[in-house]
Amino acid sequence: MKLWGGRFTKSTDSFTDHFHSSISFDQRMYKEDITGSIAHAGMLGRQGIISMEDAELIQKTLKEILEDIENGKVVFDEKAEDIHMNVETILIERIGDVGKRLHTGRSRNDQVALDIRMYSKTQIKDINALLLELIETLNKIAEENTRTIMPGYTHLQRAQPITLAHHMLAYCEMFKRDIARLDDAYGRTNVMPLGSGALASTTYPLDRQSVCEELGFDSITLDSLDGVSDRDFCVEILSALSIIMMHLSRFCEEIVLWSSHEFKFVELDDAYSTGSSIMPQKKNPDMAELIRGKTGRVYGHLMGTLTMLKGLPLAYNKDMQEDKEALFDAVDTVKMCLPVFTNMIKTAVFNTANMYNAAKGGFTNATDAADWLVKQGMPFRDAHAVIGQLVLYCINNNTSIEDLSLDELRAISPVFDESVYEAISVEKCVEARNVPGGPSPEYIKALIETNKKYLAEKK
Repeated sequence: MKLWGGRFTKSTDSFTDHFHSSISFDQRMYKEDITGSIAHAGMLGRQGIISMEDAELIQKTLKEILEDIENGKVVFDEKAEDIHMNVETILIERIGDVGKRLHTGRSRNDQVALDIRMYSKTQIKDINALLLELIETLNKIAEENTRTIMPGYTHLQRAQPITLAHHMLAYCEMFKRDIARLDDAYGRTNVMPLGSGALASTTYPLDRQSVCEELGFDSITLDSLDGVSDRDFCVEILSALSIIMMHLSRFCEEIVLWSSHEFKFVELDDAYSTGSSIMPQKKNPDMAELIRGKTGRVYGHLMGTLTMLKGLPLAYNKDMQEDKEALFDAVDTVKMCLPVFTNMIKTAVFNTANMYNAAKGGFTNATDAADWLVKQGMPFRDAHAVIGQLVLYCINNNTSIEDLSLDELRAISPVFDESVYEAISVEKCVEARNVPGGPSPEYIKALIETNKKYLAEKK
C-alpha cells in the first residue's frame, strides 16, 4: 500500500500510477531531498518532537541512502510516485517504524517546494559560472581586436564603421545583464518554505529558522499558503534563461551570416561545423543553428509554466508537478548551449581583411562626412542633404566618397577642402568616436579593463 493509502479501499490503476508518477524526472533532486530531510530530522530531535536517538538514526540512514544512490545501488520505484516517497520508502525499509517519524510536521507540498528551490539555487550558480566563462572569452577576443575595423549594421545594411572588439563587448554587456537577472532571481529563490506543511503550517513547535540557516537560505517564507504554492521563482528563472537564449540566438544568427560566402567574416573550426551528405563543398554552422533553434524550446517552457500557473487557486495543486520538467529541460538546454557556443567562438578565425573591406564599402563613412560639414559651420540638415547627393553621385558613378576628387566634392558643396579626406577614413571614423560607449580603441581598452575587474569580482 502507498504511504498515503489509508483512506483508500483499492489500489490505483497501473496506468494511473505511470501518469501520476514524477520519479522519472524529479529523481535528479535526490540530493536536495535527502539534505533537506537530514536537516528536518535533526530539528525534530532538537525540538523534542521525536527522540534524539531516532533523529540521529534517521540522519545516519539518510546519508547511507544518499551514498548508495550516488554509487548506483538504488533503483527507484514508479509506484512510490516521486523522489520524496521513494526516499522515505527506502528509509522505512531499512529502519522500520523509526523511519516513519521523519515526515512529522512536514508535507510533500513544502518538501517539494524546498527541493526545487535548493536545486534552482545550485543551477543558477552553475549557469552564472558558464556565463562568466563566455564573457571572459569575448573580452579576450575584444582585447586582440581593438583596431580590427568592421561595418556596424542597422536593418542588416552597412551603417557605420566599428571594430570587432566593439561588437564582442556589446554581447558582454548582454551576458552581464543575464548574470544580474539570475542573481536577482536567486535572492527570491533563496527563501525556505519548509514548515509550511500542506498549506496551513503545523501544530508541532518547529524551529524553522535553524533549518533555514542549516540549509543556507537567507530567510523563511512568511505565509504558509504562499510557501507551498509560490512558483514565481521558477517563472523568473525561466524568464532569465529565455533571455540568455535570446542573446545566444542573436549572436548565432550573426555567426551564420558571417560564416556565409556572402560575408566571409569568420571561419568556424571544423569541430563546430558539419558537412553535407550530398554537397562535398559544404561547411555548415550547425552548432549555431541548433542553439538558435533550441531558443524556442526554452521560450516554450516559460510560456507553459505561466499558463500552468495562471488559473490555480491557493494552495498546492497537482498541476504544479509540471513546473519541474519545464525548469529541468530549460536548465539542461542552457547548460548545454553555453559551453558549445563559448568553444565555438573561442576557436573561430576572423577574416579581418574582409571585415575591413566591408567597412570601406557601403558608404559607412557618410555620417562622418556630414559631421565634417557641420564642424565647418553648416547646419546638420543641410549637411545631411549634401552627403545624400554625394552618395547618389557615387552610386551612379560606381565609386566611393573618399575616392572622389576635390573638384567633384566641391561641385556639390564649395565647403569641402583637403582635410575632409582624413576625417572620412574608416580608421579616423572609429578613432574619433571617443565617447563612453563608442568604438574608439582608447575607450574600448578601458571597457576591456572594466570587464576584467568585473570578472575578478565575480569569480
